[in-house]
Amino acid sequence: MIEKYYRRIIDGVPSAVFVADQNLKAVFCNSKFAALFGRGFKRATLGAAVGCAGDCKRCGRSECAKGCTLVSAFEDSFYSSTEVSRRVYIKLGGEEKREVSFSLTVKPLGGGLCMGVIDDALELEIARELVAAKSIQQRLLPAGKWAGSKRYSYLYIPCREIGGDLPEVFTVGSSACGVIADVSGKGISAGMLTAFVKAAYDKQAYSPAQAISTLANKFSELNLDERNYITVAAVRIDKESITYSMAGHNVPILLKSGGGITRIVLNSPPVSNWFDNAAYFEDSIPYKSGDILVLLTDGVTESKNKFGEMFGVDGAMKTLSVSRTGEEFIKNLESNLKSFCGELHDDVTAIAFDL
Repeated sequence: MIEKYYRRIIDGVPSAVFVADQNLKAVFCNSKFAALFGRGFKRATLGAAVGCAGDCKRCGRSECAKGCTLVSAFEDSFYSSTEVSRRVYIKLGGEEKREVSFSLTVKPLGGGLCMGVIDDALELEIARELVAAKSIQQRLLPAGKWAGSKRYSYLYIPCREIGGDLPEVFTVGSSACGVIADVSGKGISAGMLTAFVKAAYDKQAYSPAQAISTLANKFSELNLDERNYITVAAVRIDKESITYSMAGHNVPILLKSGGGITRIVLNSPPVSNWFDNAAYFEDSIPYKSGDILVLLTDGVTESKNKFGEMFGVDGAMKTLSVSRTGEEFIKNLESNLKSFCGELHDDVTAIAFDL
């Protein structure tokens, strides 16, 4: 009865608490720990309890245990019979596959048991929420390689856990449609705005300009301040022509054909609350079989090297000029950007259609 009472008290503690025995088997965790790590357990190893990517079955005896701060904190507390504090770094397994850190205090309880208390559980919880949000955002990306009768490839590299770009490919009737959006800001707020674009963009509209107008109307209903905006480039690929529309997207659409590369630009305001009754227009351009159509965000063209030089539209055009297919262009673009910049400091997104 008393044990159940104590367990109930520990369950109500806001910190994440877990107890391990001398064999480094976790024998108890409170509800905060279970919620934080997404698991409960009965005599799981320490590694398994936190979802470590290492050899959890042999936790404490494996090679990775030699440098493990989680294992050493409990071992030192057991051997010294004193309180031990450590900054723990753990590489998570499963879908997350990232390193997290937290402050851990291990206290001897007697009877061959030690209790671990995670002091900055909120920080770790936020980190894990970001991982979950990243996983959700990844699921918003195009799923296939075909839209209508057109094959496409795309590149999406967010500079943070959550990106502010959105590539979208879908079919209207027999026509392939592509949309690339770049929202203001970075991180969580940008991720929420990309989710809004994903939900609000009218994928049933035959007219790209009409779809952008509808998006703008829905955006105005959010009543966001002037710091928030969205740039969009949208295309519909019909049997012999491309219909396109843009909203503040200053990066040109590129069309590679036998005669070279055409830069397609259409001036229009971004989706924002800056203007009343902003108008969006569309135009068309013919294409031939074998052409490649490319949509980019400014993360591509404005990527800089260590000398401050930008990759630029010219870099994208040079990459396109030596690429035989859309898929080859995407692979070349990623390689060239990483070679040119080293480290990317903005979201990088591109879609390429084989026409």
